[in-house]
Amino acid sequence: MAATLQTPDTGAVLAARKAHDEKLAKRADQTRAIWFPVTVLAVLLALPLLQFTGNYNYLLHLVLFTASYVVMAAGWNILGGFAGYVSLGHAVFFAIGGYFSGVLLARFGISTLLTAPLAGLLAAVCGYLIGQITLKVRGPSFIISSIALLMIARILFDHWTFIGGANGLALPINDLPVLWAKLPYYYAFIFMAAFTVWATYRIKHSKLGLGLRALSKDEIKAESAGIDTRFYKVVAFALSAFFVGMAGAVWGEYLTYLRPNIFLIILVSANLVLMCILGGKGTIAGPVVGAVLIVGINELFVATMGASELNLFGTGLVMAVALMFFPLGVVGTLARKGKLPRILNWD
Repeated sequence: MAATLQTPDTGAVLAARKAHDEKLAKRADQTRAIWFPVTVLAVLLALPLLQFTGNYNYLLHLVLFTASYVVMAAGWNILGGFAGYVSLGHAVFFAIGGYFSGVLLARFGISTLLTAPLAGLLAAVCGYLIGQITLKVRGPSFIISSIALLMIARILFDHWTFIGGANGLALPINDLPVLWAKLPYYYAFIFMAAFTVWATYRIKHSKLGLGLRALSKDEIKAESAGIDTRFYKVVAFALSAFFVGMAGAVWGEYLTYLRPNIFLIILVSANLVLMCILGGKGTIAGPVVGAVLIVGINELFVATMGASELNLFGTGLVMAVALMFFPLGVVGTLARKGKLPRILNWD
């Protein structure tokens, strides 16, 4: 009798909860400005047309460079933002992708634009295997292990003669005129950036993303709720490595040479962390905003102060001041305060 009496109440509660969730989802759809990133993508795809009116190689390089960091920062965000595991060793996957495709280009003449997905898959496999070891620890211990991974990889690459060792490896230059030489890499990074942002959105709103966000809040409670946190973390590590490795592949051919002291430096990994923190960890638009801000600020100070310590000081000062006013990053803080513009609401 008691069970019969409870059934209508339980059904009413579930129905009310479902209606509430649908209402929230509808409100989110109404406030989400999908048109804005689509418009930006269309503008960026048309930007090289400026080359018909003059030489805009510097502008194309700036957009290309920013897009490459969007790919890597958004990829890093899967592990560092969704799962909450801060890694300073992702430059290793940047190097794996760059060297894998670079060696194929140097030895067999296969363009990195074709082998970039394979480079990403190789980086993902390495990330999965490395994650099986490093993700046994958490917090500061995991950060230290990621730095150790970077140092070990640097030693290995410096002494690996097949890939040129510390001297590096020269890559062939494409045959396009100077005015159009950047175009293949420009479009490659634009498409990769768009794909990465879309993929991170899909991941965040999947069962995997829900599990990653649960373990980032409280891993012990997530385990007690039946989530296989070990598997989720390793998959997040592999996915983030995939995007970073894919970006490294194209970047190597764009530079026309590979060298460990270009790929395997902690500054690359630190930039990914800073971009996500400044833009907003765990958000979709955050890594994009962070990449645009960091690259823009760096270019501004290099142009005005030169490539000196003053440039680093200026960038660090801006970062510190920005985080004082936006402790959760630009996107995260504005969203928390309910002041996030629709054009940045991609979640």
